[in-house]
Amino acid sequence: MARDVMVGEDKGDLLAQVAGAGAYADANASADKGTDRSTNDVVGLTQALVRIDSSDPGAFEGEVEGFVRGWLESRIGRARELAGKGGREVLGHVFLEELEALPGRPCLRAVIPAAGEHDATGTEVTGLSPDDEATTEGLPGLVYCCHQDTVVLGDGWDDETPALGARVLDGRLYGRGSCDMKGGLACAMLAFGSALDEVALRGRLPRRRMTLLCTVDEEDFMRGIEAAIATGWVGGTDWVLDTEPTGGKARMAHKGRSWFELELRGVTAHASTPWRGADAVAAAAEAVVRIRSAVAALERHPDLGASTVTFGQIEGGYRPYVVPDDCHVWIDMRLVPPAGTDSASGIVTDALRAAERAVPGCVGSYEVTGDRPPIEANPQSGLLALLQEASAEVTGAKAGIDVFTGYTDGAVVAGTCGNRDCVSYGPGELEMAHKPNEYVPLADLERVRAVLCELARRALW
Repeated sequence: MARDVMVGEDKGDLLAQVAGAGAYADANASADKGTDRSTNDVVGLTQALVRIDSSDPGAFEGEVEGFVRGWLESRIGRARELAGKGGREVLGHVFLEELEALPGRPCLRAVIPAAGEHDATGTEVTGLSPDDEATTEGLPGLVYCCHQDTVVLGDGWDDETPALGARVLDGRLYGRGSCDMKGGLACAMLAFGSALDEVALRGRLPRRRMTLLCTVDEEDFMRGIEAAIATGWVGGTDWVLDTEPTGGKARMAHKGRSWFELELRGVTAHASTPWRGADAVAAAAEAVVRIRSAVAALERHPDLGASTVTFGQIEGGYRPYVVPDDCHVWIDMRLVPPAGTDSASGIVTDALRAAERAVPGCVGSYEVTGDRPPIEANPQSGLLALLQEASAEVTGAKAGIDVFTGYTDGAVVAGTCGNRDCVSYGPGELEMAHKPNEYVPLADLERVRAVLCELARRALW
């Protein structure tokens, strides 16, 4: 449903945010670990987001979505205070909208329409950008895509850097989701806020639509971005930038992600007479070894490297003195072209048949529970070119280009919609994600915020 915006707080440091790349500076590495900042500061906003538990599974995204929505409503209100009469008029076309992708788990989008488009009420917003009106039609929209969930809080956190503490220590901000990806969400929120201020000051809408898209369920089955695609919130012609941690590089190519659940059914018996039964765990072990060997033998890709397989979970049996009659194995394959889920299914089938021969009396079956195709890079991407320009303006150097070993919401858009303009660029390193003592460097937050502000400025105006 569409939501009305509300006038929010005082102007405060609003003008400092309009500066975009000009406000870029190194983070203060000596910041006290207990220091809090304004939520119009990238460190302070990241702290506020990290302190909200949005673990998946766990608390999920409801509370953090409410915070993001409230922040955006307030920021729209601040921009309206900054604007003259013309700016307040065009800001009336900016809208927020929720999409309940799963019960109690809403996706959220904030949209600055382009001149010549229709707003949430169906009103055509023409004639508001006379300088750019002739070049508006057909331009791809700019979408900053961020997920609101994190993995589970987990154990192993140090006492001075608890999971929801959002502590700043030695130039790093610690906490669950700081790296993956509440730091990136904060950068995108502030870039959207900067674009709102630009609209207010110019008194007209941009030549290109801008959307901040906040999804759910990215850390599980990615049903949030799937719902956003199905609803038309994002599609094949948009420029889509997700703010996953990329270590300062722009990443477009992704290995495919194929998930399988295997079941081996056997015959129970007393462990002293195992020949009277059929050991389902032993059969599963046979299948695991064969799958591992077959995946290791797959052809390498010149950019993406080798396909890999992880046997992430196994369940079977209930006591050591009983021959197990059932075993389940959950498998994650990261596949590179020419391999894909279809060919991997053949590997699984062959392994199950071999397991049945090795352990007579056992029967194997499987289900495909996830099918994400590999994504290859597009060096001619318009979004990539503009991102590199923005990076050069802010940091003095173009962002390097590399692959992303994980799978992102942006990759889902690329694979589902055939979109060749999906890029990952965000603060932090992927190797810090999903671990205790997860952190994001403060300098990364400042850099990415400034680059996203500069990218939006170049794309919109």
